[in-house]
Amino acid sequence: MSPFTQIQTYVQKHVEAAPLAVFRILFGILMFLSLVRFGLNGWIDKFYIQPDFHFSYLGFEWVKPIGVYTYLIFLVCGISSLMVAMGYKYRFAIITFFLSFTYIELMDKSTYLNHYYFISILSFLMIFLPANVYFSLDAYQNEKLRFHRVPAWTVDAIKLLLSIVYFYAGIAKLNSDWLLHAMPLKIWLTAKYDIPFIGGLLQKEWVHYAFSWAGLAYDLFIPFLLWNKKTRYIAFVFVVLFHVMTAILFPIGMFPFIMIFAATIFLGVDLHRGVLKGLGNFLDIHQNLFMNRKKWGLQNHGFARKSLLILSLFFLIQLLVPLRFLLYPGELFWTEEGFRFSWRVMLMEKAGYANFKVVDGKNGRRFYVDNSRFLTPFQEKQMAAQADFILEYAHFLEEYYENEGVEDAQIYVESFAALNGRGSQVFVDPNRDLTQIKRSLKARDWIVPFDDKIIGF
Repeated sequence: MSPFTQIQTYVQKHVEAAPLAVFRILFGILMFLSLVRFGLNGWIDKFYIQPDFHFSYLGFEWVKPIGVYTYLIFLVCGISSLMVAMGYKYRFAIITFFLSFTYIELMDKSTYLNHYYFISILSFLMIFLPANVYFSLDAYQNEKLRFHRVPAWTVDAIKLLLSIVYFYAGIAKLNSDWLLHAMPLKIWLTAKYDIPFIGGLLQKEWVHYAFSWAGLAYDLFIPFLLWNKKTRYIAFVFVVLFHVMTAILFPIGMFPFIMIFAATIFLGVDLHRGVLKGLGNFLDIHQNLFMNRKKWGLQNHGFARKSLLILSLFFLIQLLVPLRFLLYPGELFWTEEGFRFSWRVMLMEKAGYANFKVVDGKNGRRFYVDNSRFLTPFQEKQMAAQADFILEYAHFLEEYYENEGVEDAQIYVESFAALNGRGSQVFVDPNRDLTQIKRSLKARDWIVPFDDKIIGF
């Protein structure tokens, strides 16, 4: 059978829609709980309303918090997540969720987390999946929307995205800091001495190396074990154990639970049928209502074909974006050019110090900036160790002080950074006027080269 024929056969293959329905329900509920948690912790006010200045992503400088109305964005996002869970007005709901959640993510770069990015691209992916054709309010209210079977690629698309996340996270750990020095886990685990029962164990060096190598093995091999029918259940046990341990050791919020529930998409259809049967009994919804021989994708061939084309391009982008760091010279962990959006999870302990000097180009007058006037402690911490933050902040200072009467504001920075337990070194060239450097995707020749070498990917 030729490759083209094999692809054609696969595209036409159908599976039961139950796993897609369960995934939709779990996704919507977890997103709603995450947003409620974010609000109850006061983080909307802390991260988006209190700060006077917000760090932006290149090309998205126009995305900003809107004062107290920022709460409305979170409200819209929360309501749409519940609509997704219920499968009500699904296409509208998932598009609304994607747009509102991504807007939240883009409002301030200092809050960047890998799992926020994961939720954004996952919700984009779900726009093109028929997640509402089975066990949903849409299908309950409209018989024409009920389909018992969906193309296999609509389920496998979620599996593929999860596999990319895990595999790239594993590849990223193939470096000398992680494998030969157990960094940065050696720093983080040692600080967990107060955890009951295991706090003392976490002080042992061999434990640091065991965790490092186990983390590498988990990320590299768990996708293949989950795809394999013979090993998927034992692999799921490892998923649960790994992420529960991660949740205990590190304060990374809902991410471990999101990854656990997302991995259920790999499990057998019988489990998903059972989940929906139990939920149906609780809600007094007969699952038989959705049972028919109809196959989504044949009757809806136009949207299905467009979706397949868009998702093919989507996955090509997902495979290439994490590799863009290869286009830049210098040490990736130091310059962080191509670091974000590449699934490099928990690989760095980087701290910095940045003291900005303003020079009036007309009269030579100079003075230093009190960063606390413009930045929250959290923002200042993030800024001091990330070069693109330093540059953006310098441009903000230029505009601010020129409005205050400094005719030709020149901005210099005295900065130091320490990476993965090494001593601090000069980070940004202190002799470069940062106002003369434009924000761009070009290599940052104004960063002082790293004085050590990290071998690996």
